[in-house]
Amino acid sequence: MIVLGVIVLIVGFVAKIAILWTIGIILDAIGAILWLLGSPGHAVFGRRHYW
Repeated sequence: MIVLGVIVLIVGFVAKIAILWTIGIILDAIGAILWLLGSPGHAVFGRRHYW
């Protein structure tokens, strides 16, 4: 999800489309939160790992 967010951020920046920029920031934030919650080895929302 983090990689997808970065790709959307780059496309939004290059194409100057503000909604893609916003969606990219949201995807990166959600991906980082899920990564931090899942990193200690605890299941998050029924899944053992997020990648």
